[in-house]
Amino acid sequence: MPASAWMPASHSLQDRCNGSSQRHLMAVKSLQGLYVPASWAITGTALVHPRRWSVRTGGVSLFAFVAVLLAPLLGAADASAQASPVAVTCAATPLAAEPTAFPLTLTDDAGRQVTIERSPTRIVSIAPSNTEMLFALGLDERIVGVDSYSTFPPEAGQKPQVGSYLEPDLERVVAAEPDLILATEAHVGTVLPELDALGLPTIVIEPTNLDEVFSGMLLVGTITDVSPRAQQVVCELQARVDAVTDAVAGAPRPRVFFELSPDLYTAGPGSFVDDLISRAGGDNVAAGAAELWPQLSAEVVVSADPEVILLADHEAGITAEQVAARPGWQQMSAVQQGRIVSLNADLVARPGPRVVDGLEAIAAALHPDLLPESGS
Repeated sequence: MPASAWMPASHSLQDRCNGSSQRHLMAVKSLQGLYVPASWAITGTALVHPRRWSVRTGGVSLFAFVAVLLAPLLGAADASAQASPVAVTCAATPLAAEPTAFPLTLTDDAGRQVTIERSPTRIVSIAPSNTEMLFALGLDERIVGVDSYSTFPPEAGQKPQVGSYLEPDLERVVAAEPDLILATEAHVGTVLPELDALGLPTIVIEPTNLDEVFSGMLLVGTITDVSPRAQQVVCELQARVDAVTDAVAGAPRPRVFFELSPDLYTAGPGSFVDDLISRAGGDNVAAGAAELWPQLSAEVVVSADPEVILLADHEAGITAEQVAARPGWQQMSAVQQGRIVSLNADLVARPGPRVVDGLEAIAAALHPDLLPESGS
């Protein structure tokens, strides 16, 4: 995608494919197929986070992770407890939990071992998805810096800015005196080495599916010593996910083309958007692509004959009418049936707590007879 095409004000999927962020795209590509168990592994405790298993084998559920998280509280911190799913009930009052034991050493999504000496009180987020996660966990008073694309919730805009998502200003980051920085894979080959050299504890969070969004929230809750709040938030979000999947279970699965950009970048297998489409009761026409964020030709899209087209490029000025008027696209089922739906790109482009809003919006587009339209 040409860098001059457009730059949405978000930590977005478009950023991953934009010419100005090829480092991020290559980092995502390099990780494809290399996921290993226990990529979040906290040493010295029973907490081992096997989030990447689900990408390759679907082996470990979110609830299995919660079981591990609660194991020390339940006196069941052995290996069998880590592998056994448990039912999680959302309580009106968050569960009591023992304080997190510090220092805490863990392995993040970039495979780096990071030690957190104490519960962080000054946090810098250099990705909007992580900023939204912090606010959802009630940690807004600890945030001392955010990237310029952190626009949600509105209060995020009142936090000191430390540069853009792809190019954070190191001087501003250091001046904020953080004891925790939350980053993404986009920063691994850019500012991360410098942050490490400065001794600033930085955690890379890069979810590739919905379960990993949730488990990342649980991990941040552990690091910041707000596990009860994290458990409650995740439980409530999971209940909404379950409501969607229950509603679409057994329904016909329409073929779906997710348009990330006007030059037909889309979401491929192993991406969290592909996960959202599947959970929403659809079949991604790019599920057989070789990349997480492939660029398709118009001929491939037309031959796939999507029954629903989801547009996440409205910031580029793309409308349903323009899509319907593309040469050769008139024969597609989605065009003939008028099923071209614009999405709020931030809901599906930021792998944070609002991806559940994105899931509900996609499900409503695919199955309007089963789910009401999302108001998000």
